[in-house]
Amino acid sequence: MEQSGVAPGFREPSLADALLPLGALAVLIAGALALFGLDALDGPIQVALVLCCAVAALVAMKNGHSFPAVQEAGRGALGSVTSAIFILFAVGALIGVWNLSGTIPTLVYYGIQVLSPDWYYAATALICAIVALSIGSSWTTAATIGVGLVGIASLIGVSPAITAGAVISGAYLGDKTSPLSETTILAAQMVKVDVYEHIRRQVWTSIPAFVVAFVVFLLLSLTGPDTVTDAETTSDLDKLNQIFNITPLALLPLALLAFLSIRRVPASLALLAATLFAGALGAFLQPDVYADFVSGSGSSLVESLKAVWAAMANGFSMSSGIPDVDRLLSRGGMDSMLLTIWLIVGAVTFGAMLEEFGLINRLVHPMITAAKSTGRLYVTVFACGFGLNVVAGDQYIALVLPSRIFRAEFARRGLAPTNLSRLAADSGTVTSPLVPWNSCGAFMGATLGVSTLLYLPYAVFCYASPALSVLYGITGFKIENVEPTADPEETE
Repeated sequence: MEQSGVAPGFREPSLADALLPLGALAVLIAGALALFGLDALDGPIQVALVLCCAVAALVAMKNGHSFPAVQEAGRGALGSVTSAIFILFAVGALIGVWNLSGTIPTLVYYGIQVLSPDWYYAATALICAIVALSIGSSWTTAATIGVGLVGIASLIGVSPAITAGAVISGAYLGDKTSPLSETTILAAQMVKVDVYEHIRRQVWTSIPAFVVAFVVFLLLSLTGPDTVTDAETTSDLDKLNQIFNITPLALLPLALLAFLSIRRVPASLALLAATLFAGALGAFLQPDVYADFVSGSGSSLVESLKAVWAAMANGFSMSSGIPDVDRLLSRGGMDSMLLTIWLIVGAVTFGAMLEEFGLINRLVHPMITAAKSTGRLYVTVFACGFGLNVVAGDQYIALVLPSRIFRAEFARRGLAPTNLSRLAADSGTVTSPLVPWNSCGAFMGATLGVSTLLYLPYAVFCYASPALSVLYGITGFKIENVEPTADPEETE
């Protein structure tokens, strides 16, 4: 069985060694939430994660590893999230400039007139599912369509938290089953199966889970509280139309981003391209907005350049006199993502130390030994995937590591590798936005403007899909069997 074990010459970690950092994590996170509530995500949880890194480092050094080795593990962790950090900066810039240029106001203006509160949550989930399946990215879906839909929710009086849960449910259906999704491709590669074969197996949990989520959101739409009056909505629309030039041309940056995503342009580059295009287009469509934002800084060219640059750095802000409109549009900027990046760096560094110094393996292998039945093995894989999302703070670790650790065990038991690829995706990818300090949970909270702890109860798909996957393992439904064999990599 493949392991990321401890190098020769160093002491194997004891069970107490493995439990100590996790105990510190539990105590510090619980303490942060108890003392600060939802404000814990504004710094206290980040501090807790840094302290947990120190605990893991001390455990590693106790077992004979040098401090330079601990530093190297930290550097590796930072290298693994470089792409995510640039995507976060790009998303912050995009939200600021799309507000400035009228793209998000136009999306909201048209959306309010088309989407009814009577089926708003269900429509949100369906729209985001279609977009995510088309482009293969939950992050891009949430940062564009998702931001607009959460903004509409605030203006028409439905719950932004439930809307965020619907956005995430739809977005992760696409992230998990689109052939353009990098996590879908990675899950197939890790267990060495064809990606389309993997997707065909994914459908058996993904589609029923999304149907469950859709029905829940439809019921929530029909039984929700009273929405704002038509007069209030009309007032908000009139104010948007007074401030911005509402025109379909303002949606061209959204079309460009969709095109670049389908063409598999790297996410950070596609987001920046759509941001700069929106900035240039908005200079012609919204000259008065640009001038007001930078208080008349000179010629129109200088004003436009300064406005776009400031919106990318610090976001867009305005004072229209209508609080809902101001809250919707006064957002974005690269600096708005710094707390989220701090959170991700702390979480992923902690997870990398647990993996590098054998602490995760010390916990997982006894669980494999104890999992005598297929159902228990499935529960163990899920616990490992979700647990890694909690302690490692990154969906890629939570997807890759269980695939590596359990591949040999599935082969020995005659379970087809597609069983593991589906279960790993359900356990690692889908549950990642449920953890506030996970890179995905932190991203969704920062991007949608809704705390992870607020949308968490409503991310229905993220519960239903792994629940079905584990249920299939327990009942044997849609479990494929093959001839038992040793893992090929073990015999090489």
